[in-house]
Amino acid sequence: MADGQSTHPGATRARVAELTEQLAVAASHEARSRLARRDAAAFAARLERSLPDALDPLIRLYGAEHDVPALARRLVSTLLDAVGSRSDELLELDHRREIGPDWFLDQSMVGYVCYVDRFAGTLAGVRGRLDYLRELGVTYLHLMPLLASRDGPDDGGYAVTDYRAVDPRLGTMADLEELATALRNSRISLCLDVVVNHTASEHAWARRAAEGDETYRAYYRTFDSRALPDAYEASLPEVFPDTAPGNFTYAEELDAWVWTTFHDYQWDLDYSNPDVFAAMLAEMLHLANRGVEVLRLDAVPFTWKRLGTDCQNQPEAHWLLQAWRALVRIAAPAVIFKAEAIVPPGQLVQYLGAHVRQRAECELAYHNQLMVMGWSAVAARDVRLPTRALERMRPPPPGTGWVTYVRCHDDIGWAVDDADAAAVGLDGFAHRGFLNAFYAGEHPGSFARGERFQDDPATGDARISGTAAALAGITQALEAGDDTLLDQAIRRLLVLYAVCFGWGGLPLIYMGDELALGNEQSWRTDPAACGDNRWLHRPWMDWQAAARRHDVDAVEGRVHAGFRHLAAARRRTPALHGAARTRPLWTDDTGVLAWRRDHPRVGPMLGLANVADEDRSVDAGVLADVSLPAAVDALDGDAPVDVTGGRIPVARLSARWLVEG
Repeated sequence: MADGQSTHPGATRARVAELTEQLAVAASHEARSRLARRDAAAFAARLERSLPDALDPLIRLYGAEHDVPALARRLVSTLLDAVGSRSDELLELDHRREIGPDWFLDQSMVGYVCYVDRFAGTLAGVRGRLDYLRELGVTYLHLMPLLASRDGPDDGGYAVTDYRAVDPRLGTMADLEELATALRNSRISLCLDVVVNHTASEHAWARRAAEGDETYRAYYRTFDSRALPDAYEASLPEVFPDTAPGNFTYAEELDAWVWTTFHDYQWDLDYSNPDVFAAMLAEMLHLANRGVEVLRLDAVPFTWKRLGTDCQNQPEAHWLLQAWRALVRIAAPAVIFKAEAIVPPGQLVQYLGAHVRQRAECELAYHNQLMVMGWSAVAARDVRLPTRALERMRPPPPGTGWVTYVRCHDDIGWAVDDADAAAVGLDGFAHRGFLNAFYAGEHPGSFARGERFQDDPATGDARISGTAAALAGITQALEAGDDTLLDQAIRRLLVLYAVCFGWGGLPLIYMGDELALGNEQSWRTDPAACGDNRWLHRPWMDWQAAARRHDVDAVEGRVHAGFRHLAAARRRTPALHGAARTRPLWTDDTGVLAWRRDHPRVGPMLGLANVADEDRSVDAGVLADVSLPAAVDALDGDAPVDVTGGRIPVARLSARWLVEG
């Protein structure tokens, strides 16, 4: 296939305006004939407002080789079809979200992430557990991949065979719609994965390609010889070098080499073909009309390929996002995008639209750096590296925000920049090695019980698997029967989550963390999982443990109470609304992470998190620095801050959220 290098400089404003006017007039007439009067008027207004934001990137992507006006007319027809089949409930939600487009940044938002089967068996089972989620304060539920995927190895569900069908072991699409409705009635927004970079080799598009249909063969990046694949490989990294080396696979059914970034059964789509862009838009809108409110776009940095690069984070990947974002906003404005972009910090904020000229892309992106630096801080009992690394992060543009988290379904890769490490007197390579050894339980004095993932002795590179409870020391303390260690470990887990909940953005709870569930060992004998130790931290929900969540003497009760407290405190702290910006602060104590939030209406907030095993304090002058002369602690029932000897005390492994009194 061609390299996809864009040669045109982009559309002129005049061309975009002319095409918008033509399409808006035609679409307005068609909308009036197909939709209710109010819906037709709303569609026409959204089309006129947002279509230019789609046309500009589409012309950049396809204008040199394809008929963009014809493509645009086809896309507008897809949008009209989607609006015409959208339920009255969802249309009403669209109207509400247009009035309050920053709903996902509200301080009441708390997310929960789980696998359907491991949490409740089926989608109907999840519906039966909504009381549990409400009690925890959850307002956003991310269900890990649940669409139909291939039999056998399926990359944890990311090898999708049908975007319009649910894995039959979990239920049906009707079950998904019923769950989405029940969640919406409980004021919980549903997030689902859409794998945009590839499909399974068993997907209908791939099967049509294998049968000789040239239209669908053009959906994928295929090569008749190894010449171009070898040229690409010269600059391509390997995602899974141990289990899936290389980026190309010979497919006998195609008699060709196919691009397979992740696994040999996941075929990369070719977005230089506008038909692929249009097809994926239709899949997104189908899910939106099932009641999905947040589309997590998986592997989006990989969507565009360019010879001589690592084929990640290319400009065209952002143009694809910009066009999808604008078009989905026209048909389903209640829906937002979340970027699954685990990329270097300097490249992350672009997925929120922060370019030389701001362009709407995703509303949410994962703050991977905050997670990495949290674990670094509690291992080293030192916040200098986190402060340095986090202060260099560019803020998200207005109307967007971070997804903050302590743990997720993936391994932890130590994204420690060598320059950041050197700035605080560390060697980046050595510190990454320390973190791997520490969290694998190999370092003297380690409290962790994790395991190395993709360990490469030649380079020293590795990542870490393990549940949050295992990495924070709860497993070790329980094994030792040591109440002092257990208290420290519980506090360590909760202080990490206090940073996650108090940083701003949308915090996520990974299933089981609220009960301190330990490593899941059954993966070792599971044929579908035994080659991937990340299943170590994807436990089955222990509902017997959950039944102890109100027992104040049980580990589960102590931890669950801590999570409920964080969620309640967050709800009543307006400074944690995503409209505020977060900046780390340097203090005179290297064991206390400090950050400030500056909300334009409600004033500042000072966050303090002591990652050390003993009580610490910081100079009270920091209150004046953030304009908090009379502060109270929002995490302590708005109790006045006790300043003793000119210092603010912060108890061991604890956090404080200080706001105006």
